[in-house]
Amino acid sequence: MKTILRPLVWLLACVAGTSAWAAQSGEPAMTLEQAVTQVQHETGGKVLSASTVRRGRSSFEHRVKVLTPTGHVRVVTVTTEASKGPASGDSTKNPSTDGASNKEKH
Repeated sequence: MKTILRPLVWLLACVAGTSAWAAQSGEPAMTLEQAVTQVQHETGGKVLSASTVRRGRSSFEHRVKVLTPTGHVRVVTVTTEASKGPASGDSTKNPSTDGASNKEKH
């Protein structure tokens, strides 16, 4: 019985470790397209290139190269954390009482 149980326990430990690693190495919370749109809005310039670089286990950096309206080339960095999982549209964190908005009233 012990000879059968040990490999099963070992296999479960390996699978659990792999799924934990996969959860930590998720995708960025903000997509590259969202970062490009944000930088375009902030600078009013033309995007020349964009790329994503991993920074550590749970952090990403979007680098967007922009030609500003004044003719200068800037590299704008947008840092974002890894997403924790699929986003839920039905959040119960601060439910609205009147259905109009989720802003807190002070």
